[in-house]
Order: sequence, then C-alpha cells, then structure tokens
Amino acid sequence: MKIRWEKLGGQLGIGYCLAGVALIFLGWNGAASYDRVESQMPYLISGGLAGVALVIIGAGLLIVQAQRANRAATSAEIADLREAVERLATGGGAPAPKVSGGSADVAVIAGPSAYHAADCRLVEGQAGVATMFRSEAKQRGLNPCRICQPG
Repeated sequence: MKIRWEKLGGQLGIGYCLAGVALIFLGWNGAASYDRVESQMPYLISGGLAGVALVIIGAGLLIVQAQRANRAATSAEIADLREAVERLATGGGAPAPKVSGGSADVAVIAGPSAYHAADCRLVEGQAGVATMFRSEAKQRGLNPCRICQPG
C-alpha cells in the first residue's frame, strides 16, 4: 500500500482527534466510578488533559493540511493563468491601427458588441479586430465603449 504524503497530515490529524476523544472518554469513565474528587483527579489529568491535547494537535494538523491543499490549488490556478496570459501575449496579432480624424465619421475598432477608439486599452494588441467607420458600427447595432467613449 502506497502512502500518499500530501494527505498524511489530514490522516494524522483525524487519528489524533479520535485518539484524543477516546482518552477523554476513558478519563471520564474512570473518574465517574469514584465519588471523591481526590480519586477522580488522576483520571481527569491523565485522560482528560492528554485527550484535549491530542484533539488540539489533531485540529492543528487538519488546519495545516487544509492550508497546504489551498496553497497547492492556488499555485496551480496561477500557473494556468500565467500560461493563458503568455499564450495571449505571444498569439496576439498586430496592434490596432492608430486612426485620427476630425470628420464626423471617424474609424473605430469593432468588437463583438461595442466599438472602441483606436487607442482603447480594451482592444489594444488583440488579433482579429475589424476597423470600420463609426456610422457602419452604429448600423450594425454596436454600442460605444464605456471606457474610451469613442464619440
């Protein structure tokens, strides 16, 4: 049987908690059989305090194991995001053309649902963007970008 080291902390934590609960029960059971406090104290100290200590250690192990699992999942997600950003950075096409014009119908960059100014940061460096005039974008039902507000 192969032990999975990454889950060992959680398994030990559960084991410690169970052993602690068993010691607490044995201490209570031993103390319950005597009427005098002086006779109950050895059971309470040996069973009760040792049991509470084991439960606390087990809970600590479980918390540490959960943090390790969360850290591993976060690291994997960050690696996936980094890979996606690198793919976008290397696969991006030519930057959007800079178009300036003083006429009423200037060139804009069309997105799927909105049109943008040529220097809008939302379409900067994206591949497959279409350049068209503002009147054509309005005819297609595209809305102006709320960030760059292209007219």
